[in-house]
Amino acid sequence: MNGNLFYSAVFRFRNITTLIFWCALVFLISSAPDLQGTNISGIDINTLATGAYGTGALLYVALVIQSMFSSNFKEEMQRKEKKREINRLNRECSRLSSQTRNYASPIQRQKLRKIMQDKDDIFNSLKRGDDYSYLKEKIVEKSLNLVISYTRLMTNYSIRSKELSEINISDLMNKINANRRKLNFMKDDRTYDDVKSIIEMDEQVINRVKDEKNELERIHARLDYIESMLSMFKHQIVSSIESEEMVEKLETAVNEATALDNVLQERRRNQIRM
Repeated sequence: MNGNLFYSAVFRFRNITTLIFWCALVFLISSAPDLQGTNISGIDINTLATGAYGTGALLYVALVIQSMFSSNFKEEMQRKEKKREINRLNRECSRLSSQTRNYASPIQRQKLRKIMQDKDDIFNSLKRGDDYSYLKEKIVEKSLNLVISYTRLMTNYSIRSKELSEINISDLMNKINANRRKLNFMKDDRTYDDVKSIIEMDEQVINRVKDEKNELERIHARLDYIESMLSMFKHQIVSSIESEEMVEKLETAVNEATALDNVLQERRRNQIRM
């Protein structure tokens, strides 16, 4: 931020125009035909002009320093920085949304389309009205973060759902039942233990699939909750009804969605192999 503050102070319109105006004024006066070759108090006009340029440079430096320590200028820069960050988050939402569509089902695409419409309404609410609202800006930023978490969660949810749907539990159950019947006729202890181990591993796979499907149901419910939350907050934001409670709820929702997404990513890294 300090680097950006210095850069902004150096190229601040007020500071630059003051320097240009001063230099132009000194140039016009020193270049006047009537003053060429004249001395003022025994000092050559060109020497005076050089001193005036130096004074202008010192004035410019003083303005830059004043800008860097000005609370109003700092607040202005912070607003611009926040605006850039919100625009970046908005672009990230669009990028992730396009990526999610490649994995989502038709119903999920409809939900995603609705989420993006709500996101656009929330984002555009900042452009309405002349009064600056720190609280509204904060809520819009948190809402965009939530949309990003939503799209990432939906992407991993869609991928993992497809992976689990390809695991045929019925075939595993038939395999387990067949192996259990084999145990009744086995006399070799080593073979008996091997088959029993196979049955236990297959049962572990079935239990894990069931656990993951239950987990996916909870994630599906969380996605629905986020959709409802954003829709409700959209109407409040558009109507300029903001509160600190909204910020807290959005932060909680983002953290919960991120945690669920991390779990899904871990599941995918350690996915069940058949």
